[in-house]
Amino acid sequence: MNLNLHNRTELLDALWQCQHQHGYIRDEDIEACSRALDISKIEVEGVVTFYHFFHRQPHGPYTVYLNNSIVSECKGFQRVKQAFERETGETFGIVDPHRQFGLFETACIGLSDQEPAALINFHPFTNLNGLKVREIVARLSQGAAVESICDEVPHNVRSTLDRDKAVFIRDYEAGVAINKLKERDPESVIAEIKRSQLGGMGGAFFPTGLKWEFCRQESAEPKYIVCNADEGEPGTFKDRFLMNAMPGLMLEGMVIAGYAVGACQGFIYLRAEYFWLKHRIEQAINEFREANLLGRNIAGIGGFDFDIRIQLGAGAYICGQETALLNSMEGKRGEARPKNVYPTTTGFLNLPTVVNNVETLCGAARVMELGADFFLQTGTESSPGTKLLSISGDCRLPGIYEIEWGISVREILQMCRAEDPYFIQVSGPSGQCISMQEADRQISRDELRCGGSLMIFNRSREILDILRNFASFFRNESCGICTPCRAGNFIVQHKLEKIGSGMARPVDFEDLRNWGKIMKLTSRCGLGTSATNSLIAAIDKFPEYFQSHARLDEHGIRSSFNLDEAVQDYEEYRT
Repeated sequence: MNLNLHNRTELLDALWQCQHQHGYIRDEDIEACSRALDISKIEVEGVVTFYHFFHRQPHGPYTVYLNNSIVSECKGFQRVKQAFERETGETFGIVDPHRQFGLFETACIGLSDQEPAALINFHPFTNLNGLKVREIVARLSQGAAVESICDEVPHNVRSTLDRDKAVFIRDYEAGVAINKLKERDPESVIAEIKRSQLGGMGGAFFPTGLKWEFCRQESAEPKYIVCNADEGEPGTFKDRFLMNAMPGLMLEGMVIAGYAVGACQGFIYLRAEYFWLKHRIEQAINEFREANLLGRNIAGIGGFDFDIRIQLGAGAYICGQETALLNSMEGKRGEARPKNVYPTTTGFLNLPTVVNNVETLCGAARVMELGADFFLQTGTESSPGTKLLSISGDCRLPGIYEIEWGISVREILQMCRAEDPYFIQVSGPSGQCISMQEADRQISRDELRCGGSLMIFNRSREILDILRNFASFFRNESCGICTPCRAGNFIVQHKLEKIGSGMARPVDFEDLRNWGKIMKLTSRCGLGTSATNSLIAAIDKFPEYFQSHARLDEHGIRSSFNLDEAVQDYEEYRT
């Protein structure tokens, strides 16, 4: 098979081509990629097996990925899973190439406001129940095209700001921000972004203008702009809204960044779960080219050439980490690079690269359109501007909220009509949990940081179920390159199972704390360092709950650690 591969950066696209053509990646395809790129078949195989959505076996014409995130679990995941198995006659995780349906569980697919949800051949199906599953399976079995029966995903915008304050959720007109570049040189663009105090909206909040400045100061060329559209944090779907409702705003942010740092090429690393958005973004790119907002001499600015292409991911949460993302773009396993490697110096193809997420680039476009002063009029002195939040879980109005920095958690819970809130997860599983005793805390960069999501759980939800779901997610998503993360997440999950079985002793809670410290201090990337954040916080903030799960002796006294008993407990648990 001739894949017409010229360099390794095209490997992921070639593998997708093979899978779309044959339904899976064949041995011949591995051989063809190896030959074209002059690398070993083992290396190609290593890339294929790293990503969740690449398959090495045929599994029928319809591939169902059912989201198993915690919000989905709360909304009826198990019933929907059983419905798919009942209606298709298949079993999740068991591949039969001779049947119509391949059923798989997967992590969050960016539809937490419409759970339970699934992707069928990467088209979205939302608010699932048994009757809807029966209808979907029947229509597909009768030959209906997946794209003709999939759901139209609503934006679910619940904006909380007036027009005179809103930054993101306001009218958008293509080209307004880019045309402002005619009046500015690159240095003044960076100065304006710095003055706005725009920070990375993925949760790190590193000053955007400073990142751009670092990249501009590098002498190596060419330089690149990469939009991180790998929004994989469970419970987060704000970037989905931006790319669906106003993809041009994201493109303008990339063009502005390219002008500021002196780059000529941009990439959108789009998570495979958002494949259904790819056509919408490609359409916007083509419209920008036709309007001279991409290409050569953009907006009539002589010598300013910049273009954008989409790089589709293949299912790996770790690729949300910027250096893992860059490795993936280079056709490698999406493993994080050492911490002393900075993309602004040694990024894509070891050249200076700016990596910003979708919301950050949209914010940069708005800063240029509206001016830094507009941005600075909202929020707090140390956290100016606004933030998009994805809110889901036990509330009547899940969806997208644009909030002003400095708002309290209690105000947000009132706006989304939270139902008996008890356990609140801020910034997804890698963030932190809070109790209602902290409801008056402010969402801001220097108080309660929030990268973009709030998941709300009421008193009917078991905290252990939430934490076990998180632990399973991190264990499955760990790239395995470093021992603290690879082993630590496995041990944490088994400790939580022990707690759930009623066999935990006080020493088990101490072990969890110790493993959390080890992982935080020694893991290679953010996945390992943040995997136990919520677990340790939950033990501290919900002590009565965990005390009720610690094992008592016959006198009602909490047992001290005994090695022989611990071994016996472990053997009983294994049995």
